Amino acid sequence: MKTFNILILSSGRRVELVKLFKEAINELGLKGKIICADASSYAPSLFFSDEKEVIPRIESPTFIETIINISLKHDISLIIPTIDTELLPLSTNKKFIEKSTGAKVLISNENLIKICRDKNKTQDFLEENGFKMPKRFKTEEEIRENDFPLFIKPISGSSSINAFKVTDFNQLKSYLDIIKTPIIQQNIVGDEYTVDVFCDFNSRIVSVVPRLRIETRGGEISKGKIVRDNKIIDEVSKLVKIMKPIGHITIQLFKTKSDIYFIEINPRFGGGAPMSIMSGANSCKNLLRILNGDQLDYNNDFIENQIYLRFDSSIVINDEN
Repeated sequence: MKTFNILILSSGRRVELVKLFKEAINELGLKGKIICADASSYAPSLFFSDEKEVIPRIESPTFIETIINISLKHDISLIIPTIDTELLPLSTNKKFIEKSTGAKVLISNENLIKICRDKNKTQDFLEENGFKMPKRFKTEEEIRENDFPLFIKPISGSSSINAFKVTDFNQLKSYLDIIKTPIIQQNIVGDEYTVDVFCDFNSRIVSVVPRLRIETRGGEISKGKIVRDNKIIDEVSKLVKIMKPIGHITIQLFKTKSDIYFIEINPRFGGGAPMSIMSGANSCKNLLRILNGDQLDYNNDFIENQIYLRFDSSIVINDEN
């Protein structure tokens, strides 16, 4: 029986994801280990993995070399990124890593990553392809008093860091002092959704699961509801067929009474992805099945109207220093 060892990079606090991959290996009757790697030796996920590795930070010149060495050491089948800042270096070096290790890298093409990592490029791409986004103000001079409230955030930001609702010109000036490369947009009022999409390595859609963001903390969903909204599913599917991503991606949007406004695209596992996985759209199992040679069809058999509540938990470790 072939062994499928999976390397999760920058695994941090993603204990849920580690557990779900372990469960998937067991439930499918496969052999394999979950290896977690993080720049911090105290990342909680390291203590739930089968093997752990401490790696240099992404900006280190040895980052890619270290990933290759770890992959060879543990006979890795699949490398999974989890944070925005590692996406571009991994997509740029994807072919080199795969040729050097024999492992697959769960990453979309470099051009798509560049579009997703720059919110101005995301807006251009979506609008050029006929999708709605909040109105963008390219300069402060374009803004009028009746345009408020607005929303400002860094063009390459993540986790809602330095993302603010702006109610007047005084606030705008203050935030422009903080955010040096901002995108300024209309503030949309509506229901906010994160949509989990899973595509195979040929960018064929396997599942699309909308989840209503009931409550967030630090930009990540803490309470969410799985919703079978066919209008959202259809619009997201239309976008994904144009984008052609690979693996599990998350798309954020607002739904108003009349329209769907896309906010951003994160071409990786989002922090709330376990909600959709546990609802039946099991990206962990799907990835293992693909690695095992299965051909997957589109499947929308997820369980709707489930509410997921995420919470913190503590573990204790012995300090060996």
